[in-house]
Amino acid sequence: MHIPASVQNSGCLYLHGFLSSPASEKAQQMMALFRQSPSLGTLSAPFIHFAPDEAIALAEECLAELKAKHDKVWIVGSSLGGYYATHLAEKHGIPAVLINPAVRPFELFRHYLGEHTHYHTGDKLLLEDFHLQQLEALNCAYLTYPDNLLLLLQTGDETLDYRHAAQFYRQCPAWLQGGGDHSFQAFIERVPEMLGHLSRCWYAD
Repeated sequence: MHIPASVQNSGCLYLHGFLSSPASEKAQQMMALFRQSPSLGTLSAPFIHFAPDEAIALAEECLAELKAKHDKVWIVGSSLGGYYATHLAEKHGIPAVLINPAVRPFELFRHYLGEHTHYHTGDKLLLEDFHLQQLEALNCAYLTYPDNLLLLLQTGDETLDYRHAAQFYRQCPAWLQGGGDHSFQAFIERVPEMLGHLSRCWYAD
């Protein structure tokens, strides 16, 4: 795969979704992409903690490590990871790719309060009100840098109503595709659009 010169030697932070992990298909595809295209730079794909405060603290730490190695960094976030990615991209003024992102999850998750089993580890986790408060504290009421955010959205998402993201990110460049599902089918086929987005963001710098 051709890696544009403007995107080479960059640092990418991948943030998985709620009850997911770096073992998810999209995370594994991102890892394979960076192995197969070493000129792209460095990928950090941490296991994001269940508690939002701890999740964002770890993401900030990983982002700082990438910034120490690379002049240019970017984020890819899926579902709840897309919500975290939006917060970080806005805070740091850096590009991000959002895959079927959660919008206002502190409202959505009110229906999911209680015990959950982690999809990958089997751990029992308890979602409580204070977690929702932590999520709400990370909310971006509006977007200061909409051009930094590339939205990848499939209308067949069975977990999140795609219209919420389509409305909130309406000023952002986007790839809206009919059908699909919450995992975003054929995600890896969108890599050229992702790299093109980064090139446009960094060319503008």
